[in-house]
Amino acid sequence: MWQRIKHMLIKEFLQNLRDPRMVRVLFLMPTIQTLIFGYAVTTDVRNVAIAVYDQDNSPESRDLLARFLRSGYFELVQTLNSEQQIVDAMDRGKVRGVVRINQGFSDDLRAGRTAQMQVILDGTDSNTGAVVMNYAGVIVDQYSNEVLLDRVQRTIGAVRQPGRVNIQRRAWFNANLESRNFYVPGVIAQIITIITFMLTSMAIVREKEIGTMEQIIVTPIRPFEFILGKTAPFAIISFAIVLIITAVGVFWFGVPIRGSLFLLLGATALYLLTTLGVGLLISTISSTQQQAMMVTFLVNFPIMLLSGFVFPVSAMPHWIQAITVVNPLRYFIVIIRAIFLKGTGFSILWPEFLALAIIGMVTFAIAASRFRKTLA
Repeated sequence: MWQRIKHMLIKEFLQNLRDPRMVRVLFLMPTIQTLIFGYAVTTDVRNVAIAVYDQDNSPESRDLLARFLRSGYFELVQTLNSEQQIVDAMDRGKVRGVVRINQGFSDDLRAGRTAQMQVILDGTDSNTGAVVMNYAGVIVDQYSNEVLLDRVQRTIGAVRQPGRVNIQRRAWFNANLESRNFYVPGVIAQIITIITFMLTSMAIVREKEIGTMEQIIVTPIRPFEFILGKTAPFAIISFAIVLIITAVGVFWFGVPIRGSLFLLLGATALYLLTTLGVGLLISTISSTQQQAMMVTFLVNFPIMLLSGFVFPVSAMPHWIQAITVVNPLRYFIVIIRAIFLKGTGFSILWPEFLALAIIGMVTFAIAASRFRKTLA
């Protein structure tokens, strides 16, 4: 038995690694994807392009606008002179927002009246818009409080400021609240999913297309040996890819890995059991490699969206949350983020490990049974 599996392993390694272009695809492309996605996938809001329409043009209005620019969250890219220019700038997407200060702003402040201003935001990206609106609100509230205190002091003289509540903010696990630390581990899981799906989904169908499947059927090799010989090389290659892109995340992006690397590899092994099983199942039901690629894409897309990689599972409707229970990527992302950022151990993550083991064994068993039918 082991001799037959050995020959299958040698055949698969030679078939996948003898082409230099395939080697680059397997090892170089995941590294490049990690670098690109690591920079691109972020929700940090900085240097928001804004325009200013200052109808008052007073020291007070300029002071308020200067506070926006000094905050580090906003960048002035255009000064407007009319209402039509506001519409044009927003329609063309030149700016993400417009700070509009009405005429008489300073007069209202000096007279003790409520001064009017407006912050107009591009709401097409609702999450970014909400964050930017919050930044703007904090800046305006702070300015308003200082104006109010200054007016009281000038009216009745020096006053003792009332007591305040001081908030000491401290974030655990991600002290600087860098979104990259949250997303890069998820990117690693996504790349592993794509690579293993692509490799295994074409494993058996490739044998059908080149006409070697009939030769394999008449050999003494058993279905279990054939499946093991087909998937083991992909598993070994996947482990190598995990180590490479993990090194990129840690040493290039500075994402901490506080937990056990061996625990991460153990979780990867259980996750590969599922992805390899799904890939084999796709390969057995597909007639051509092109068909296998299309099915892989259709399967990978909902797995990604329902994994919690971008959108929290807890924010989804309850019936959608029920569907995600059978999504292995959901559990793998929880594990990989907990190991990277929290240093969590198996004593806490065992439910996710158990879910991956159950889903993996069921998926692989279905793929194996389907393959036996194919041989028959």
